[in-house]
Amino acid sequence: MATLSSPGIGSGLDVKTIVPQLVAIERQPIDLLNAKTTDLQAKLSAFGLLSSYTDNIHDAIARLAKPTFWQQTSSTSSDSSAVVAGSASTGSIGSYSVEVSQLAQSQSLASKAYTDSAAAVGTGTLHIAFGAWNADRTTFTEATPPSQVDIPVPLGENSLDAVKAKINAANAGLSASIVKDATGTRLVIRSTVTGEEHSVKITATADAPAAPGDPTLDDLTWPQSAAPATMTETAKAQNAKATLNGLAIESSSNTFSDVSDGLSITVAKVTTAPVTIKVGLDTASMKSAINDFVTAYNAFNKYIADQTKYDPDKKVAATLQGDRSTLSLQSQLRTMLQASNRGASTTFASLSDIGIETQPDGSLKVNDTRLSAAMAGNMTELAKAFTAEDTLHPANSGFAVRLQALTQALNDSDGVIATRSQGLRSSIARNNKQVGVLEDRVAAYQDRLLKQYSALDATMNSLNNLNAYVTQQITNWNKSK
Repeated sequence: MATLSSPGIGSGLDVKTIVPQLVAIERQPIDLLNAKTTDLQAKLSAFGLLSSYTDNIHDAIARLAKPTFWQQTSSTSSDSSAVVAGSASTGSIGSYSVEVSQLAQSQSLASKAYTDSAAAVGTGTLHIAFGAWNADRTTFTEATPPSQVDIPVPLGENSLDAVKAKINAANAGLSASIVKDATGTRLVIRSTVTGEEHSVKITATADAPAAPGDPTLDDLTWPQSAAPATMTETAKAQNAKATLNGLAIESSSNTFSDVSDGLSITVAKVTTAPVTIKVGLDTASMKSAINDFVTAYNAFNKYIADQTKYDPDKKVAATLQGDRSTLSLQSQLRTMLQASNRGASTTFASLSDIGIETQPDGSLKVNDTRLSAAMAGNMTELAKAFTAEDTLHPANSGFAVRLQALTQALNDSDGVIATRSQGLRSSIARNNKQVGVLEDRVAAYQDRLLKQYSALDATMNSLNNLNAYVTQQITNWNKSK
């Protein structure tokens, strides 16, 4: 590009002002394209948010479109400190009387008292097996499949503390700890799982003590026939026992699973009087889901209203004001909200029958009184109003099923939102390409202007020099005369 070190010196013209002004005029198409691109980018961003708001509606309504959602139950307890219940979606609705006679617990064994945790306990190998004992501890039935663990106790690693660490490191379903009481230090071994089937039997292959009276690993075996016992049972492994509507039930843990058509109960203490468990439809969760949908739709509705409004005072239009795709999307959703639902349920033929009322600004509002009445009146029909599915005649499907399909279609790759977004991206790409072409043209124009003014300067400078020479010659000639 041609440059002038001092443009305008020869010609006397203000080239530094003239050229930028001429170039600015030439750049006007570029400025217009850039302004359009900025507007297109704002619309593209707005459609990105519109897609998110539509997704939120889709996610909220998808929950209401599942038939199992309208079957889920919740439970209450007359004494939650003793018995609590949890019911699956297929839980049988009804009332249950529960009495707890025994809690499940894990077995716990304690060794004799030693001087401290560094005291030696003998050497050899401890053999620990898991299973169940009969009532008088004379018969042990090993678990199926067998569950056993060997704990080697060599010399130098045979302190009470070392044995504790070895049992814990075995990760075999046992927890060992050191407990200090009034008589000394004891090794306590506890099963980490409750229930009769998780009792232990501990035997030992003990090395002979070096001298009579020295410690031996046999002291850590259980059960022991000789007295006094050096290993005692401080807590017996036992199952939880209760009655449900007068029928005996038993569990290895304090939770009784699926005791009645999806009903599970967890017990926390022995009862002195029956505890009543009531299971009913979880209307609180249903109302919450309906309110979540209304909230999602209202956020969508407000966003479109904000993006399509026109301020007559400031004469400023919002980003999507007049955008046909946006108005079409809004119209489709509003039409579906107001459409008859009679094909799915004659009882609840419209959303207002359910208690979801349309407001003058297009938003939705939940009438809790009407919604509660609908739930109390006919839950079967209410579920059909949302979840009925007619694949041959989709218009007869439930409200949630139809709205779920619509919001999915709007955000699909060939849907309104994706198609419009792709069109905006294509327009932005075309504008950017055209700007590149025009930028090259403007650069060439500026280069041409500078060359022309450079040539003008050179010519004017030559003429000025000639003028000065002629003037000098005339002056000299006059003086000679």
